Amino acid sequence: MLMFSFCPAALRDPMAMERANLLNMAKLSIKGLIESALSFGRTLDSDYPPLQQFFVVMEHCLKHGLRVKKSFLGFNKSLWGPLELVEKLCPEAAEISASVRDLPGLKTPLGRARAWLRLALMQKRLADYLRLLITRKDLLSDFYENSALMLEEEGAVIVGLLVGLNVIDANLCVKGEDLDSQVAAALKQNSDSSILDQKNYVEELNRQLKDTYKQSRQGLDEMYNEARRQLKEECQLRQDVENELVVQVSMKQEMELAMKLLEKDIHEKQDTLIGLRQQLDEVKAINVEMYQKMQSSDEEMKKKNDVISRLEEKTNQITATMKQLEQSFVLAEVCSLVLLLFLYKSLCSNMFSRLSIYHLYSCYCCCMEILGGSCSQQLETDLKIEREWRQTLQSDLDRERETVAQLSTEALQIIGLKKEFHRLQDENIQLKTICEDQEQALEELGSKLSESKLKIEDIKEANKALQGGQVWLKDKEASHCKLCEKEFSISRRKHHCRNCGEIFCNSCSDNELPLPASPKPVRVCDTCHALLLQRCSSNPT
Repeated sequence: MLMFSFCPAALRDPMAMERANLLNMAKLSIKGLIESALSFGRTLDSDYPPLQQFFVVMEHCLKHGLRVKKSFLGFNKSLWGPLELVEKLCPEAAEISASVRDLPGLKTPLGRARAWLRLALMQKRLADYLRLLITRKDLLSDFYENSALMLEEEGAVIVGLLVGLNVIDANLCVKGEDLDSQVAAALKQNSDSSILDQKNYVEELNRQLKDTYKQSRQGLDEMYNEARRQLKEECQLRQDVENELVVQVSMKQEMELAMKLLEKDIHEKQDTLIGLRQQLDEVKAINVEMYQKMQSSDEEMKKKNDVISRLEEKTNQITATMKQLEQSFVLAEVCSLVLLLFLYKSLCSNMFSRLSIYHLYSCYCCCMEILGGSCSQQLETDLKIEREWRQTLQSDLDRERETVAQLSTEALQIIGLKKEFHRLQDENIQLKTICEDQEQALEELGSKLSESKLKIEDIKEANKALQGGQVWLKDKEASHCKLCEKEFSISRRKHHCRNCGEIFCNSCSDNELPLPASPKPVRVCDTCHALLLQRCSSNPT
């Protein structure tokens, strides 16, 4: 609520009273323009009544105390002179001055001054340019009198109020308007047609303010109580958000610890699986080796059986030979007995002489020796062969018995290895099941962790909004678009993103979305627009 108070010195000095009135008018005009523009929510154009009223008030403020210059046509007060000084103090303003001079429809200095004000407002540098101007009072003294508004403290106050206009986006068409003859036509659309008369306007405004002071005071008390209540609620909400943030951080740490433990367990299970696979490969190799040994043992057994069958045949042959030898021994004995009997009878009958008997007996002995010698040699040879075969067979049989015993032991080992193999297979299946369950649990934990991260980001943004919001980048700190890096100019104007606070051109910030700090859709850049849409899609609640 604005209050007007006039000191006695101001009442005695007409110039001081005019400065005070112009300051109050500027305050009302700037405040009304900012409030109406924010509620309007769109880019302002030349036909917007509060904007027209603002330009008229600024024209009166700049004209206050302006020296009258003589010319061929008479006396003239020109605003264009002091405004031309800005391009000497700030090289960035040279573009505006050059654009004003190049406009074909402007013929008077007043029209150029009005065009310069509109271009500076669109560029959001009006406050900066006028601040540079009022700091050079030595230059302004050539254009203004000593008690002019631009040379006094009121001018610095008005320049400070103009900083608030940087939040307004305006798109004013300067080329097609007749700014030379435009005086107060814009104010005719306003309900207050007496704004040109400064004293009457301020006196009427003071009377209205005195009548509404009590109501406004009561409304201010209610607003104060409401603001205090909202402050308590915001503090409580901030405390709740901080507590929730602490809980989320602790949950995140617990989940990270659980993830590490699960990863460690998975690595251990994988090492166990690798060891089991190696044991399985070794068991398979042992099975193949045992199978090959069994095949070779079967072949050796067949060979041994063939040798045994051949040895049995030899044994049968030897047995038959021995039987024949026994029969030949019996025959020889019979022959010897017959011969002896014959000799005996011959001796008894004296049929032969002693010499013939001696010859017969020697013949008998020779026959017996020949018969006995041949038979004994054959028998000794056959017996020696039989002993050798028996020894060979016995040694082969012992070896076969040892081989059979070894094969039986290996068969038992194979049976045990098969049981171990089946047990390892079952354990492998169980480990695979456990591994799949743990991988599924990891996926669920990953999804929960991503949701928790999004919640933490939302809580951080809400906390950031409670603590004062994002850093609002100043207009003079940005000469290029943050996204496309194109240089700003009169045709490419600056726009603030209401989410990150950076400055972009119109094409890179032509989006509107509601934010936690503003339920109504406001301007956001393309990057914040994509990020907010992704966050809304991932967390629809």
